Amino acid sequence: MGLSLGRESEYNNARIPALDYRWPACACRTQTGGATGKINVMFSERTYIRKTRYAAQLFFLLLTIFIGYNFYRFVLHFINPVYPYVQRPPSVDAFLPIGGFMAFKYFLLTGIIEPVHPSGFILFVAVVLVSMLMKKGFCGWICPIGTVSQYFWMAGERIFGRGFTIEKHTDMGLRSLKYVLMSLFLILIGIAMTPNMMVLFFITDYYKTADVRMMRFFTNMSAVTMWVLIALGILSLFYKNFWCRYLCPYGALLGLVSLISPVKIRRNVEKCNHCRSCSIHCPTSIDVEKKEVVSSPECFGCMTCISRCPAEGALDITFRAGKKLKVLRPYLYPAILVIVFYMVIGVGVLSGKWHSQVPNEDYERIIPQLIHVKNGILK
Repeated sequence: MGLSLGRESEYNNARIPALDYRWPACACRTQTGGATGKINVMFSERTYIRKTRYAAQLFFLLLTIFIGYNFYRFVLHFINPVYPYVQRPPSVDAFLPIGGFMAFKYFLLTGIIEPVHPSGFILFVAVVLVSMLMKKGFCGWICPIGTVSQYFWMAGERIFGRGFTIEKHTDMGLRSLKYVLMSLFLILIGIAMTPNMMVLFFITDYYKTADVRMMRFFTNMSAVTMWVLIALGILSLFYKNFWCRYLCPYGALLGLVSLISPVKIRRNVEKCNHCRSCSIHCPTSIDVEKKEVVSSPECFGCMTCISRCPAEGALDITFRAGKKLKVLRPYLYPAILVIVFYMVIGVGVLSGKWHSQVPNEDYERIIPQLIHVKNGILK
């Protein structure tokens, strides 16, 4: 017979008072009940969910650093041929989501994948498709910027012993900023730019070396850029996922796309003990305990709420197929997410549309004009 917490329950003919788990790191309580004497009630957290996510985040962060390092070596060769040539890593185009969106629109209108940064288009499609099917799983499991932001607020909680929150109405106002930024890009690219305008932009030296310019933005940053990054870092120490929650236009777009996802976190009201652990630990500050279905565009499917819930079956991640609702085992969610993500990339690679068609002669001509080496550092 199941044991339900949060209200009086019967277990082996004994009456057990409702238990209050306000911080259930590992809920283990002893209650005295009826003729049977002491009854041990233990719930161990499903910590493997969080450990799996942390491992995935670390893997993709290290992969991003590796890709960035190889791109650094690629650029270095064209500044000074004494440095060995390294093939340009196509995945660096992941840092050009605006270009990916532009290429996506161009593909919809013409059926052609632009050849300058084709992997940017493929990665954009992969991320959007993942969001359509698996909520904002890219943000919660793959995005390296989200991972760094998470490390900051986790460090902040260790330093200050607590997290900080922003007043509800102020929070809503700040969250609108990312939608304003998203709307600007949608208007400028999605509406204003015609296919002919995009073609003219694709063949410019600026677009050909957009990846190099992005790297230079960080290797030779201005004082303003440096102070903005410092400010974001400090704010991220105090507030969970400050950049992701308030300023990321890419995340805003993926959040809206994720609303049609068949995957949702659902709360079983009868099994919930109202301990609020799910709401307390949610990285995006969703009040999960008050919802039967978590359909917020802020939810990125991290399953922290499920891993923290002490009441078995109170929270599940579900998949709706037509009229049927199926419960996904937690380990299946990241597995499907990663498979879908790499399937799209695999199609791009096999189709021959993964590598840039920009000739090395263009890099030899443009890069030395943009960037140089000083004391071993790209400037």
